[in-house]
Amino acid sequence: MASAGDAPSAAPRVVIDVPSWVESATRSRQAYGTDDEKMALVISLARENVDRRTGGPFGAAVFETASGRLVAAGVNSVTRLQNCVLHAEVVAIMLAQHRVRSFTLGPPALPAHELITSCEPCAMCLGVTLYSGVGRVVMAAAREDAMAVGFDEGPVFAESYAYLAERGVTFVRDVKRAESASIIRAYRDAGGPIYNARSTPGPPGPG
Repeated sequence: MASAGDAPSAAPRVVIDVPSWVESATRSRQAYGTDDEKMALVISLARENVDRRTGGPFGAAVFETASGRLVAAGVNSVTRLQNCVLHAEVVAIMLAQHRVRSFTLGPPALPAHELITSCEPCAMCLGVTLYSGVGRVVMAAAREDAMAVGFDEGPVFAESYAYLAERGVTFVRDVKRAESASIIRAYRDAGGPIYNARSTPGPPGPG
């Protein structure tokens, strides 16, 4: 029990960042012309995150659509920062919005932006995609690739994508899928933690 003379405790704070190596990995170029070039960057971030043991096998980045300018990059930081929501897509979107000082990454506030991600978004990240304001999402590995190693991707349905499409978000799939999927498997094979995994309930027993 605190006494009257005790100093007040500091207010809780949450600091969201990326490992220091991410800056050097993204410094060499500021503009990327094609989906393949953008995805190559994102996949390299996912691979480095695994090799350096700074998080899960996923990377993402937000680009300005017309110019190809890199706005912000993120890597999965769930285990590094002990926070279940810090998937690569969420980190990239948070940092991008902080950088441009806007809670939306699209018109009329800003030019159109897009999210490039090394894996199809989970249920949480798909929701964040909608609220972020990005107008286009390019994906590498599929949710099946992540689920095959034990990650729980949550309730994502065809209707989920139809809902976003009705609101102007377009999706491009399977850009460098095999390369990205191999990083996810390598993470598992190296003993990387499959965080937040939940076993699928089996059929009810007799009686």
